[in-house]
Amino acid sequence: MRKSQQVKKKRIRKHLEQVNLFAAGIDVGSQSHFVAVPEELDNESVREFSSFTGDINRMADWLVEIGIQTVAMESTGIYWIPAYEILEERGLVVLLVNARHIKNVPGRKTDVVDCQWIQQLHTYGLLEGAFRPPEETVALRTYMRQRETLTQQSLDQIRRMQKALRQMNLLLDNVVSDIDGVTGMKIIRAIIEGERDSTVLAKFRDGRCKKSEKEIAASLEGHYREEHLFSLKQTVELYDIYQQKIAACDNAIQTQLERMESKGDKRDLPPSKKAKMKSSPKFDVRGELYRMTGVDLTQIDGLNENSVLKVLSETGASVSAWPTEKHFASWLGLSPGNKITGGKILSSKTKPSASRAAAAFRMAAFGLLNSNSALGAYCRRQRMRLGAPKAITATAHKLARTFYSMIKNGAEYVDKGQDYYEQQYHDRIVKGLKKRAAEMGFDLVSKVASSDVESMA
Repeated sequence: MRKSQQVKKKRIRKHLEQVNLFAAGIDVGSQSHFVAVPEELDNESVREFSSFTGDINRMADWLVEIGIQTVAMESTGIYWIPAYEILEERGLVVLLVNARHIKNVPGRKTDVVDCQWIQQLHTYGLLEGAFRPPEETVALRTYMRQRETLTQQSLDQIRRMQKALRQMNLLLDNVVSDIDGVTGMKIIRAIIEGERDSTVLAKFRDGRCKKSEKEIAASLEGHYREEHLFSLKQTVELYDIYQQKIAACDNAIQTQLERMESKGDKRDLPPSKKAKMKSSPKFDVRGELYRMTGVDLTQIDGLNENSVLKVLSETGASVSAWPTEKHFASWLGLSPGNKITGGKILSSKTKPSASRAAAAFRMAAFGLLNSNSALGAYCRRQRMRLGAPKAITATAHKLARTFYSMIKNGAEYVDKGQDYYEQQYHDRIVKGLKKRAAEMGFDLVSKVASSDVESMA
């Protein structure tokens, strides 16, 4: 046998290769952090540092001094944030790792063992860091999350206002769409100031209100009680405070958006076809988003400037962190799972996710259930086949991929409409039926074609 025909035996590696020789592992805690480094770099390879800023700085000094280049740590609550930021400022490459991806052998659970286990996994290159956006996006995300919290607390005050009114049988919510609207707030403030005449209160009706003054007056003939008026007054005062704080948040968000890199000129943006939401910030959000990304993401059916701003505050204006749209959808937790054993699919449910970006896409998908767009038709078709929850997830997945594609390729979104989608679906079904008929030795003939043949005969 010639040498060229001989099968070369591959050398089998007995051990994993060390990829990161200067790697450290940190077990993060609320009171202290345990740090493990290679034994060759320091005689005391495991050290404990308190969670005070001074000790974290000393930890960073030690790691830099012994030549550590990269650090891995668990994403434990919010305790990791100060250590992460300080270590990153010192020039170290920091990997934030999901705790579920670094579980140790059962029965071996101590802080010392945990940090050594993290360090060992990181040395062999077995850990993958979580996505953390650039610093300017982190700041925007903080402002957006604070605004969301304030908005929820403001909504709580509106519900308490409604409760206080109901307890006095003031049925304001029956005659106005929003009690925090122009008409509703004028009436509530007049009640707090002492006005009790329902006809006088009804004159605060805004011209856009659908109900007449007579109907509003009838709903405001209440049974006033001092304790409920006291609750109403304090609730309105709290509501006003939250509105002031939301306005301050909007200013901070606008300032942060203006600092971010430009990819387009918002003067080139055509007028919006969608109405501005009441809860939107008061500045030109759509224009700033277009300037940041170079495309009008609010064109996507189901997405508005609020939802686009929420997603971009979590992902940043660039999608370069994800190689493809599939990676992006998977990171959001919108892709089907692949739990397979023995060639059998055990489950394809999506993984649990607390992503605010994914929640924004799901809310957008929910709003498409009654839309006449192609995406709306797709969502309704999936609901008939899979049920509403899975249909919303599938539509959110499609929205996320469209979102990714527009940012990456700079493409414009074009809605081809419900009729186009239904025709595509019809053609796909007919093609499948013809294929199955051919496999069984039959020809599939349309009703129109068969009637033409009969008439010719």
